[in-house]
Amino acid sequence: MAGSSTKSVLFVCLGNICRSPIAEAVFRKMATDAGVVDTWVIDSGATSDWNTGSSPDARGLACLRKHNIETDHRARQVTKDDFMGFEYILCMDESNLSDLKRKANSVKNSKAKVELLGAYDPQKQLIIRDPYYGSDADFEMVYEQCVRCCKAFLEANS
Repeated sequence: MAGSSTKSVLFVCLGNICRSPIAEAVFRKMATDAGVVDTWVIDSGATSDWNTGSSPDARGLACLRKHNIETDHRARQVTKDDFMGFEYILCMDESNLSDLKRKANSVKNSKAKVELLGAYDPQKQLIIRDPYYGSDADFEMVYEQCVRCCKAFLEANS
């Protein structure tokens, strides 16, 4: 076990009410089930400030509940401190990636590795599409992608 060497991951999407809170909750459950949650700092955030303080989308919460996962996350915007405090910032699509890389460039001591969560997908689905304007099936697809990616990410960092 890694003792005091804490690892950290921040999951990011546009509004922090659909994709990133699902990824955060999925990863937290996997880390808990693997007995390593105490060695991780796990959070999620948004590139926008649209939903700050809001709960995740009800359809996302219903999807998580269906898989016996709970979350009490509240949406927040990514801050400059996140680039210094988190080891990994994993986002959902190219738009998130370019926003985050632009922000990272304005932070002097940025140490975060900013990448697509989908880069870890064994099925090579690089982009995790925003289900906001979609159906319950779209939320389920996001969940499945997050499960695959988070599992591979956790394995790569164990």
